[in-house]
Amino acid sequence: MEFRRILLDGYPTDVVLDRDTLVARDGRRVEAAAATHLPPVSPTKILCCHLNHISRVREFGVELPPAPTYFQKPISALNAHGGAVVRPSNCKYLNYEGEIAIIIGRSARNISVAEAPNYIAGYTVANDYGLHDFRDTDAGSMLRVKGADTLCPIGPGLVADWDFNHKAMRTTVNGDVRQDGSTDEMAWDMHYLVADLARLITLVPGDIILSGTPAISRPVQPGDVVTVEVEGLGALTNHIVEGPTPVSDEVGAQPTETEEVLSTALGAEWEFRGQRRPNATTRDQLPAPSIRPKFQS
Repeated sequence: MEFRRILLDGYPTDVVLDRDTLVARDGRRVEAAAATHLPPVSPTKILCCHLNHISRVREFGVELPPAPTYFQKPISALNAHGGAVVRPSNCKYLNYEGEIAIIIGRSARNISVAEAPNYIAGYTVANDYGLHDFRDTDAGSMLRVKGADTLCPIGPGLVADWDFNHKAMRTTVNGDVRQDGSTDEMAWDMHYLVADLARLITLVPGDIILSGTPAISRPVQPGDVVTVEVEGLGALTNHIVEGPTPVSDEVGAQPTETEEVLSTALGAEWEFRGQRRPNATTRDQLPAPSIRPKFQS
């Protein structure tokens, strides 16, 4: 069964998908294609796995660690099916990453992999957008790279009792296939990720875990329409728009176009891929905001 949340007569409403129609508890019906969708859940946190798909690992020419690593998106990044994804006007490298989102259904702490299915409400489609212009300064935390407003669309609905094995997933841009992967290439499955995170972090109902993306994540431009489709979960579509103002240069790290940025944003298409690692950018080569540190020497 697939559950969605939409604006119905101006009010957030839980609905169930019945073929091409969404049905509210009071019997009101609306065509799914015409509905204004909201994220199907309200999380307290969005936790994201770094490398998980072997095609992505091979694209970057790296080795998998013995266990997954994670980063966090703020909940203010949450977006929905049909929503606009904003690229600031002075940024260039906004990349899509088609993924599957795990939705927590019960509070989980210190559980085994075998117990994990009992704590999962279901799954939905996600697009883990990244603003790689900030890769030089946020490569560790990923806060601005992955956490800017609108960069976490999920939906269109929450599908319960979905078997994640042997499922196709693909991402298209303006109808052209860019990512073409499968859950079979994941190093760590959904149950492992839930059990791993719950060792130290209490997961509560509605929390989201993004499970990683296949190869061929690339930049998109304002005007592009991006769709992530996962077998059995449906299709999540968003469009890219240019933000009305640039990222301020008064404070904070500034967008860059260094080898660190290009090597990540362009993936296997980076001209030195397989030849060498990206050259490090020294601090004095990075653009600085107009307000400098108070105690800068």
